Amino acid sequence: MAVDLKTARGVYHLGLAAVPETSGNDLILTLALARADGIERVVFRCRIGGALGDNVQPPATDRLIEQIAPSIEREFEIIREAALKSIRSERKLLEIAFSVA
Repeated sequence: MAVDLKTARGVYHLGLAAVPETSGNDLILTLALARADGIERVVFRCRIGGALGDNVQPPATDRLIEQIAPSIEREFEIIREAALKSIRSERKLLEIAFSVA
């Protein structure tokens, strides 16, 4: 499932780009921002702290993506530029941290 983000650059689809991973109590989602017309695709990782903790239901990735989508939409330009820079200069995916709390 993809969530549509309305940005100054047009509509982008936010969705999973790879199988979710785990690290301790954190869930790591590799997400793609794909422009609706197919011209651009930017991939980055989101570390969601506490997503696998004792008091949290098993994560439904679609629900988590819907919850973080407004933050990504609000900071779209910053995230897009940082993700592109990370891929080009550091040769690794940008990682953004979120918390379940």
